Order: sequence, then structure tokens, then C-alpha cells
Amino acid sequence: MFDYGYEEGFLTDGSVVIFPTDTVWGLACRLYDNTAIERIYTIKDRSKTKHLAVLCDSLVSVNDIGIIDERVRKLAYAFWPGALTLILPSTKSHFEKTGDKTVGIRIPNHEAALWLIKKNGPLLTTSVNKSGSAPLMDLKEIINIFGNEVDHIYEEYNAYYLNVSSTTIDLTGDEIEYLRIGSISKEDIESVLKKDIEEI
Repeated sequence: MFDYGYEEGFLTDGSVVIFPTDTVWGLACRLYDNTAIERIYTIKDRSKTKHLAVLCDSLVSVNDIGIIDERVRKLAYAFWPGALTLILPSTKSHFEKTGDKTVGIRIPNHEAALWLIKKNGPLLTTSVNKSGSAPLMDLKEIINIFGNEVDHIYEEYNAYYLNVSSTTIDLTGDEIEYLRIGSISKEDIESVLKKDIEEI
């Protein structure tokens, strides 16, 4: 599976890769690569009604995709990079490109993931598994099941990961909706939101 471009971290049009993050292994492509996005849904047997998350490397790139308010800034300062996914209203630019009114965004705390994002811009990402099944964590099993369905697996960068999915919350309304609790608790989040941003 050696390819100089992939070894250097550059994804090409239509390419799908697998790489480690600080939560679980990720299946990813470039954000607006529609051909690759179709491949991901096919590989996972996933319904297109279920959106994929976006991994960014900074608040600057988040700002291009999702609308940032004070709650987002507080949580970003406290927990990013880290295992917290925020569902935000899409920016006008992102909506025009995707038709999605909302977008799930995270900045991962993993050197290899951030390296790949810096090379390619934000990545559209999902866990490595068939839809409805638990995320796969064993690299040999991942290679056996998905090795022939993706263009590259960044197995050499498997430095560490938590084996816990990210906490996911919806901030598109006035009230926070807790969609999934991972390594960051509801109490952790509410404690941060009560603080002034200067205290975080």
C-alpha cells in the first residue's frame, strides 16, 4: 500500500484513509471531496441521513465551517484539542457547499491526526466500523476488514488513543442537548459554562 503522496500525508481526489486519533481509529477524506464521501458511506454501509463529523486543527478553521458563540469558545478553550464534538450551526459558506444546516466539529488531541489535517485541511471523519457496530480498535482486524477498501492506513502513527468515543453535544439551540457521553462528563461541561471565559 506504499504511495509517496500518502506517506507524505497528502490525500488525493477521491481518496479515503484510516488513521489513529485520540478517541478511536478514524475513516476520513477531505471535507468537500464528494467522490470520497460517497466511498465512506459505501464502505460503512451507512445511511446518508447520518452526518459525518469534521476534524479541524484550530479555531480558525472551525470558524470557516461552524458558527462560534461564547459557549463554543468556552468549551473549546477548556477541552480542545480533545474528545469533545460540538454540533454547531453551519456557516453560510459550509451550508452552500454541503446543504447541511448543522455540522459536528472536533479538534483531536493526537499528533498524527493533527499532522494529517494540517496537510489537507479539515477532514470529514467517522469511526472505523460497519454502521451499527462498535468501533474497531484492533489494527489487525481493521486491516483485515478494511485494508482493501481504503487507499492508505496510517498504522505507523498509532502512538496512542483512548478507546473511548468523544462526548457529543448539540449547541444549535438555546438548550444544550447531550447526544453522547464519552470521556468528558456532563458535569465537566456545565462547570466550564458557568465560568467567565477569562477563568478558563
